[in-house]
Amino acid sequence: MSTAPASLQAATKTTGRLDDLPPPAAPVDVAVYTFPDLTGQAKPNEAFAEYSRAVTQGGASILIDVLKAAGHGSWFRPVERSGLANLVQERTLIENTQRAYGVGTRLPPVRFAGMLLEGGIVGYDSNNVTGGAGAKFFGIGGDVAYRSDIVTVNLRAVSVQTGDVLVSTTTSKQIFSFQARAGAYRFVEADKLLELEAGISFNDPGQLAVREGIELAVYSLIINGLKAGLWELRDPAQTPTLIKNFEDSYKVPVGAAGAKTS
Repeated sequence: MSTAPASLQAATKTTGRLDDLPPPAAPVDVAVYTFPDLTGQAKPNEAFAEYSRAVTQGGASILIDVLKAAGHGSWFRPVERSGLANLVQERTLIENTQRAYGVGTRLPPVRFAGMLLEGGIVGYDSNNVTGGAGAKFFGIGGDVAYRSDIVTVNLRAVSVQTGDVLVSTTTSKQIFSFQARAGAYRFVEADKLLELEAGISFNDPGQLAVREGIELAVYSLIINGLKAGLWELRDPAQTPTLIKNFEDSYKVPVGAAGAKTS
């Protein structure tokens, strides 16, 4: 049985908004050391204990990917920090080789960041909403069931010079699961029973839910940074419209720093 070919990362409902942001006056140098799963939640399972995590453990990689895509790559210049030991080891190897053989030129200094992005996946609420319905008549019928979980992400920008938390935002994303089943049974003879069953289930990918939460967190961080004067757009005249569109889209109260999506 052949399978579908590999595909690029699917876009979420927030991807387009983040990609289409107007460019900043200057890109922002940021560093991401970790973006951990702080929930400690295992996958929900009513039948037996699960040891697999409910959400992805690759939050930092997703955050870097989202930062690189913001405004078609114009907003942030992330520097490598999660693999810093590998980077330093490779640079040391190059420098030692150049020194031993007297070839090559000195490596430029490693770029540093003026801002750290901290936070993580801070919440996973399973079975936030559950429900279903079913009916049978003369052994023929079906049922449907659904469940909703919620994953919550926090992202904050920290000044490297002072340690001040410059802006912080929290987003949440719903993860929806759905199952439909149908069946029938009939006695074809006095001692022979015919039984038929069919069903289908759908589960929102948890990794995509985390990505959408991170995308909205980055989007919200940019907007709140504009409001706080941390950075500005290349065309400052676009700022009021951008802020208003964000607040109208996500029903953000005046002065609030977070946003929700579903």
